[in-house]
Amino acid sequence: MKKKITVYLFFIVTFIPLAGIAQNDTVKAKILEDTTAIVEKLYNKGIEDFKNKNFTNALKNFSDAIAMKSDFERAYYNRGTTKFEMKDYHGAIADFNLALGLAQKPDSYFSRGQAEYELGDKEQAAADYTKTTTLKVDYAQAYYYRGGIKFEAGDYKGAIEDFTTAIMYKPDYAYAFNDRGSAKRETGDLDGAIKDYKNSLVANSDMPFAYNNLGSAKRSKGDFAGAISDYSEAINRKKDYAIAYNNRGSAKYDGGDYQGAINDFEKALNLKQDYDFAYNNRAAAKYKLKDYKGSIEDCTKAIKINAKYGYAYLNRGIAKEMLRDDAGACEDWKKALELGVEVAKDYMGWCK
Repeated sequence: MKKKITVYLFFIVTFIPLAGIAQNDTVKAKILEDTTAIVEKLYNKGIEDFKNKNFTNALKNFSDAIAMKSDFERAYYNRGTTKFEMKDYHGAIADFNLALGLAQKPDSYFSRGQAEYELGDKEQAAADYTKTTTLKVDYAQAYYYRGGIKFEAGDYKGAIEDFTTAIMYKPDYAYAFNDRGSAKRETGDLDGAIKDYKNSLVANSDMPFAYNNLGSAKRSKGDFAGAISDYSEAINRKKDYAIAYNNRGSAKYDGGDYQGAINDFEKALNLKQDYDFAYNNRAAAKYKLKDYKGSIEDCTKAIKINAKYGYAYLNRGIAKEMLRDDAGACEDWKKALELGVEVAKDYMGWCK
């Protein structure tokens, strides 16, 4: 019995990096002595340079202020934020450590956590986010980013708890609503996910990824028309959104519009030439239209991009079987099984 070719989608959650973590805390000059006036002038100039994204000058002005006043905690902190924007994460951490040595402030812990995360030290970043909330219980961003780390680790319940706390302290926190929706989606709570995605768009309607995620939740519930509408809105707001084109194509595939699906997969591939998922999905649609040769070609392209793409091997084997290439089909199914695609066993009953 011939088994239908399978579409496997790529779903991502978008976590937005925090921008502008420096403080806009301009010091009012108190002319007590010449040195004090110069230090404060340098510091204030550094703040202005940072706001204008002139990071090289900001770095120099903060450093000059520190050279004249070695216990200037805010200058260390803001020099750290400047280094962070310049992607010097080790240097940023060093400055946040110096700031913390002078004053235990939540901003310094939070910003150090951001730099640690960028360096891949998620455990220490989470610890710093926790320290941040210990010092300032309503620090919504710390809960949000700690929730993101939990999400990445597969602790969806813990992520939901942190996103919920972030929303409690910041009721219009669009990103937290979005990411809590994605965590709920991972737990199978599709209705909760849809509600959160909608709330994220109430808070901020200009988030293409939230429309994309809403569409994926609706698609999981079998609401293909609603999914297509949401994916289309995501594309309207982000014309080069390859993932949304791929996902809209998948919703069309699920609804039986195979040619429409192919058109969307092709648009995704025009935007992202190495999009292995889109090649595999286009192969599935071509299979439905009995273009078995084209299906094999697309699966082969997906495998060329990602040699460990087990489902592309599975689907290529199915298409090869339709062209009576039994040996080639068995070879592909065996490879798929080696790569962890257990369903390949169902196709290998007669393979040697």
